[in-house]
Parts: sequence; structure tokens; C-alpha cells
Amino acid sequence: MNDELEVKDSNGTLLQDGDSVTLIKDLKVKGANTTLKRGTLVKNIRLTFNPDEVECNTKQVKGLVLRTEFLKKA
Repeated sequence: MNDELEVKDSNGTLLQDGDSVTLIKDLKVKGANTTLKRGTLVKNIRLTFNPDEVECNTKQVKGLVLRTEFLKKA
């Protein structure tokens, strides 16, 4: 059995630590009073133990957790 966690973007492409992703939808950030626009490039993602979420930093927000359903691999 494969113990590796498979994290996939909205198109089904496998994601790995350090990948860059692009947002496919405008996302409001709770608590930060800002919106990340569609097409924003997010670099150097980190995988979590949840296959539906990744951690990342953007220029506007540090320590952000994004759902993979709103991402596509860049």
C-alpha cells in the first residue's frame, strides 16, 4: 500500500512541496480583509496532512491555507 498522500489540483494534476500554483477563482481571505484575485501566482506551496488543503504565503497574507479545488498547477 502506498503511504504517500496524493494531493491534486482542480484538474487532477499531482502537487508536490515547492510547486507553484495559480488561483482559478477570486478568494476572500477571512480575517485579512483582502481578496486574492483569479490568476494570482502562489509559489512554493507546502503540503499538509489533508489532501484537500495546501499551505502557502502570498505578498498580502502569510501562513495562508488554500483549498486545492481553487488551484491549478502553474
